[in-house]
Amino acid sequence: MTDAGTTGSSLQDRVYLRLKEMIESGQLKPGERLMEAELVRAFATSRSPARQALDRLCRDGLVDALTGRGYRVRGLSEGEGAGIAALDPVDLSAPRQWERMYEEVEQELFIRTLFGSVRVNELRLAEHFGVSRTVTRDLLARMHGVGLVAKDSAGHWVAEKMTPDRIRYLYELRCLLEPAALVQAAGVVPREVLEEMRATIISTRNDTPIDSARFDHAENDLHVTLLGYCPNEEILRALKRTHLLFGPTRYLFDPFLGIPISLIEAALNEHLGIVEHLLDGRADHAAAALAAHLQDAVDRWLKRFEITSRLHPLKTPPYLSQI
Repeated sequence: MTDAGTTGSSLQDRVYLRLKEMIESGQLKPGERLMEAELVRAFATSRSPARQALDRLCRDGLVDALTGRGYRVRGLSEGEGAGIAALDPVDLSAPRQWERMYEEVEQELFIRTLFGSVRVNELRLAEHFGVSRTVTRDLLARMHGVGLVAKDSAGHWVAEKMTPDRIRYLYELRCLLEPAALVQAAGVVPREVLEEMRATIISTRNDTPIDSARFDHAENDLHVTLLGYCPNEEILRALKRTHLLFGPTRYLFDPFLGIPISLIEAALNEHLGIVEHLLDGRADHAAAALAAHLQDAVDRWLKRFEITSRLHPLKTPPYLSQI
């Protein structure tokens, strides 16, 4: 659940990432104005994902908000303008090359790192999927952004072993920072965003069985989208290192990564309580509920080690090697 741009990411994440790429590549030029209604048309989405994506671009310093006149791509001095950006229709359902690979590679890495650290061979990865090295570099850069892989001293891509201590340390960081971020976000998050989150939690909880992608969406809503309204960018940057913890929740029925559905249902009930406190204007209660949720979440995550202790690791794909 992540600003990782994965296939499991939320709709607003995908709108945000595509706009970010368009700005960074120059497809959207400095001075051009982005209008919410134009995004709704181009991305064939509702107003909420478009609005949230624009808000995130603004917080990232890529666009400036113009009172009543949309957002302007940064880069031109005040007074200069390039008019409203005319966007061609964007098909968010058509994955790019690295997106088609992401889910399979991510799942493999999460399974392997429950047993030990692994090295990723970039050339063999490209050969395995029949893509260029440019595509694999893009994929690994996305994974690096959420802390799933990193480069070792020799310049090799490595996915570090997920030990119980590492999980506890990451959750300790979240317990320190997420409730504080929530309190700061509570004063600025639009009510309609919270109402959409509540609806998503309820519909996900009512699914039989619970859908992995929809649960991942609910996780993203609370821990990424909502906390993304926190104005303290240093907190958000520190929390980004913990986003790799969300990955296994995209594979609820994988024999290695899944946990009992009763635990997932409990997590959704906790999510709902947090959002309802915010809708009632009780940010302090919501922060306390979030802290309790994170304490329970540690045990839920660690349940995977109990499950994998009874299983044998699968055959390693050719692009991975145990360290």
